[in-house]
Amino acid sequence: MSMQFANVWERVSDTVGDEIALINGEDVLTWASFDNKAAKIATILEEHGLKSDSKVGIYLHNSNEYLEVQYGVFKIEGVPINVNYRYKENELVYLLDNSDAEAVFFQGCYAERIGAIKEQLPKVKVYIQIDDGTEPLMESAIDYENSISSSKEQIRFDRTEDNIYMLYTGGTTGMPKGVMYKHGSFIPSMLKTAFAMGFEVPEDMNDLEKIVLNAKANNALTVSMPACPLMHGTGMWLGAFLPMFSGGAVVTISDLGLNPKNVWQEVEKHKINSLVIVGDAFAKPLLDELKNAKENSNPYQISSLRAMISSGVMWSSEIKDGLLAMHDMTLFDAMGSTEGGMGSSVSNREMPAKTAKFALNPGVIVLSDDGEEVKPGSDTMGKIGTSGLVPEGYFKDEKKSAETFKEINGVRYSFPGDYATVNADGTINLLGRGSNCINTAGEKVYPEEVEEAIKKHPNVYDCLVVGLQDDKYGQRVVAIASLEENSALEEGELIDFTREQLSGYKLPKQILFVEEVMRAPNGKANYKWAKNEAQENLS
Repeated sequence: MSMQFANVWERVSDTVGDEIALINGEDVLTWASFDNKAAKIATILEEHGLKSDSKVGIYLHNSNEYLEVQYGVFKIEGVPINVNYRYKENELVYLLDNSDAEAVFFQGCYAERIGAIKEQLPKVKVYIQIDDGTEPLMESAIDYENSISSSKEQIRFDRTEDNIYMLYTGGTTGMPKGVMYKHGSFIPSMLKTAFAMGFEVPEDMNDLEKIVLNAKANNALTVSMPACPLMHGTGMWLGAFLPMFSGGAVVTISDLGLNPKNVWQEVEKHKINSLVIVGDAFAKPLLDELKNAKENSNPYQISSLRAMISSGVMWSSEIKDGLLAMHDMTLFDAMGSTEGGMGSSVSNREMPAKTAKFALNPGVIVLSDDGEEVKPGSDTMGKIGTSGLVPEGYFKDEKKSAETFKEINGVRYSFPGDYATVNADGTINLLGRGSNCINTAGEKVYPEEVEEAIKKHPNVYDCLVVGLQDDKYGQRVVAIASLEENSALEEGELIDFTREQLSGYKLPKQILFVEEVMRAPNGKANYKWAKNEAQENLS
């Protein structure tokens, strides 16, 4: 059996078909039902002319349907495209056009938005709408459940591990970029990650049935909940892929945004043992809810929970300590990006961990700006490079691919832009992105994109955007703007103007108006000045 997602999951389905695979509210699917629906989705796509390497946009909330569609796309050797459900029309057009999407599955509540842009997407052959009770079926779209019920299952075949898997992530210019992997390199890397986190997964796919059946016999099948969006790597890779490789179940909540009470209720109800989050923006409200419930003499029964996993942003030691005080479990802090995994930190009651201190993954190097490997204990800042699972490149961006993915001494590395120092013991202290990327509640916001949106207002002369530390969001987006001569503008008015162009999470939470936005002599952004100005003048 080749290392291809659909091949792996078909074997899992054949092994534990009667076990639960997906749960969303009252909608529960066994592995056999999951496989059946995916096979019918594959047939629907093939009937509309899609084939190997065809791209399929998934514009859905966390749901069973998201995972069903993705599996169906893998069955035709296609490429699922993660679509951020916060995107506005111009952002959607860019993503779906850039990805060469030939089909789009979309949440019913977005029917009007899709209808408004479909004429700008000539490559799309079919639109498939998931009914969520909000809007009628869009003209020229087909209904998801009706089309599945009238479809036949795709006949199975052995697929190639050279198929491309792609995840769109933010780029340094603010526009999303598709990061490409081959199934044959991606899956083994995920299995190694799962093994390191304590998941019982096969090192060799020939052992898949044995591992899965052993977990079933010992009542040890993983029940995982991605509390963060499946459209991002953390939610999909750590929250869904890892448990699915060993016949586990994935529990989702369709809430937009985090509802801590709902999360803990689902942990109780379904005896979830693995909860996936994104740093303090998720962990802090979850901790507060645990404390409140205990203080009200109605604590949550979460004895099933063995692990909380975070990735993407730094997770503070204070919040980790608070969670461990409430419940005995293991906390995994995986540090990396879509382009490569850099390091990890493991915490429990016997082994507390410090914020931003991570053990380097094997095959990770830290290079100074002059290209020399940083010596442990030297306090020299360097850029992190990861080997092992290195993407094939960025979709349609050879220049950026060459800048990010480089060969050093015969080894290919990914340098996504993260900086760190190396401690004497070989661990790293993560410093952040050199690109001034803002990470707000797990979402990446690139200053350049927000700046351009703000500067479209006729009264704005110049603008810089930075991130300030925030208890709720981790970082909040803040703008420093200067106005055209003899013009006036209110903060709320400018935020409302920007709202028409950008997703809500990208909007500045505050705007500081100044006489002049300071730039370097060459005209480049002076983000250090902007951040200092914001810190001094905004609370």
